[in-house]
Amino acid sequence: MNELQFTKVKNAKGFIAALDQSGGSTPKALKLYGIQDGSYSGDEEMFDLVHAMRTRIITAPSFNGDRILGSILFEKTMDRQIAGRSSADYLWNVKNVVPFLKVDKGLTDEVDGAQLMNPMPGLDAVLARAIGKGVFGTKMRSVIRLGNGAGVQAVVDQQFEVGRQILAAGLVPILEPEIDIHSPSKAEAERMLRSAILEQLGTLGADQYVMLKLSLPEVDDFYADLVAHPNVLRVLALSGGYSRAEAITRLARQHQVVASFSRALTEGLTAQQSDEEFTAALEASIGSIFRASVT
Repeated sequence: MNELQFTKVKNAKGFIAALDQSGGSTPKALKLYGIQDGSYSGDEEMFDLVHAMRTRIITAPSFNGDRILGSILFEKTMDRQIAGRSSADYLWNVKNVVPFLKVDKGLTDEVDGAQLMNPMPGLDAVLARAIGKGVFGTKMRSVIRLGNGAGVQAVVDQQFEVGRQILAAGLVPILEPEIDIHSPSKAEAERMLRSAILEQLGTLGADQYVMLKLSLPEVDDFYADLVAHPNVLRVLALSGGYSRAEAITRLARQHQVVASFSRALTEGLTAQQSDEEFTAALEASIGSIFRASVT
């Protein structure tokens, strides 16, 4: 493990930029960026366009380690280059931003009000490649739709089971048991989730660190026990469908929780903007998310 990266993630002020839209979510991300479905043909052209979008963001002057702790990459982004260097190398050695990798392969169908992660049979090979490219940690997402005890427990058990595999490989896992912000039992699901996570954290060794990426809660500072837990390197908040303004307002009330926004980070950025307009819009986004993350 890179000790400089560990110290930055643990102690520095800032937030995590999630630039990890995968195959399923890329068309929507491109549409929000001003590139319509019919303007490209096939997956390869689609991924070329989204890599160009991510490159434009990452190479922008305001995207740097002064306010951004780390960035989560999609696997295809990790395998590509930015300005002639591998993406993870560029992030860390040029921008002083710690690289993470999204490793999940999407979600299963809903059972007991929750969607587990699909199997990841090639995970060990992906982790080995990530380490070779200088990646610090990983991220994987499940979704909780209802406050159903069996569903919540299944999500948390799976997240920690795979998390242990990632820890054993020498990487720091970001566990993301997202709660649907539109859930009719969101507050109840949050109570169940907090309890299940605390129980699992108690089974980790003293030198095993995880990060948690959680939906913004209904009760302010609801995850304070997780923030303070010795095995938790950082608690992150996802925007989860809230507008950037709403997500920032909610985040600012959660002490020592930092953003890990994707869509809310890139809200307002378009391919049609001039470099000057794009730079100004990205600066406004990064500035507002940073301010809400340092409360």
